[in-house]
Amino acid sequence: MSQAAGAALALARRETRRFFRERTRVLGALLQPLLFWAFFAAGLQPSFRLAGGSDYGAYLVPGIAILVLLFTAIFSTISVIEDRREGFLQGVLVAPLPRAAVVAGKILGGTILATVQAAFILLLAPLAGVRPGAAAVAAGIAFCFVLGFGLTSLSLAIAWPMRSTQGFHAVMTVFLMPLWLLSGAFFPAEGVPRWLALLMRLDPLTYGVDVLRRLLAAPAATAGIAAPLGVTLLFVTGAFALAIVVTHRRDGAHPG
Repeated sequence: MSQAAGAALALARRETRRFFRERTRVLGALLQPLLFWAFFAAGLQPSFRLAGGSDYGAYLVPGIAILVLLFTAIFSTISVIEDRREGFLQGVLVAPLPRAAVVAGKILGGTILATVQAAFILLLAPLAGVRPGAAAVAAGIAFCFVLGFGLTSLSLAIAWPMRSTQGFHAVMTVFLMPLWLLSGAFFPAEGVPRWLALLMRLDPLTYGVDVLRRLLAAPAATAGIAAPLGVTLLFVTGAFALAIVVTHRRDGAHPG
C-alpha cells in the first residue's frame, strides 16, 4: 500500500472512531431520522394522494435515507473546523503527503459513517411496507455510498475555508437543507408550481432520490435508471473535484 493510500485510510479510521466513541452522537444519528420518518409520515399522510395509492410512509423511505446521508456529511465535515482549531489539520497538511490523500481520507471517513446509517434505514424499510429483496437492498446501500461520497465532498468543500462552526451551520441551513427539501424526498414533483418544478429538476439530489426509489421498488422500475444515475455520478465527480480545488487554494482561511 502506498504512503498516500495508507494516510487516507488512517484519516478515515480516525473519523469513524471519533463517531463511535461518542455514544450520544451515535444515538442521535439513529433516532433523528426515525423521528423525522415517524412524524412526517403520521402528520402528512392525509395531505398527500400518491399515484397508485402508495403509503406516504413508504414514499418517504428513500428520502429519509438521503437525509441521513446529508446530515452525516454535514456533521462529519465540521471536524475540519475543529481539527484546524486543535492544530491537528496543520500537522497533517505539513506532512509530506499529497493534499488529495488528506481530502480523500476525510471524505471517506464521512462517507462510511453516512452509508452505515443509511443502511440502517433501508433495513427498516419493511416497517413502512417497502419490502425490497436482498439484492435491491445491497444495490441501495452501494448507491448510498456513492451519493454519500458526493455529499461529503460538497460539504467538505464548503467547510474547508470556514473559520467557525456557526458560519458553517448558517451555510448548511440555507444551502444544503433546501437540496433535500427540493429533491422529491418530501413531496412529489407532480402538481407543484412551474417555478418549483424547475428548481426540483435543477437539484442534483432529485436524481439521487429517484435512483434510490427505483432500486427499492419492483425490478421493472429500474428500466429508466440510466439517466438519473448518470446525473448523480456527474454530481459526485464534480463535488469531489470541487473539494480538491478548494483544499488546494492557498489563502488566509487555512494553512498550507
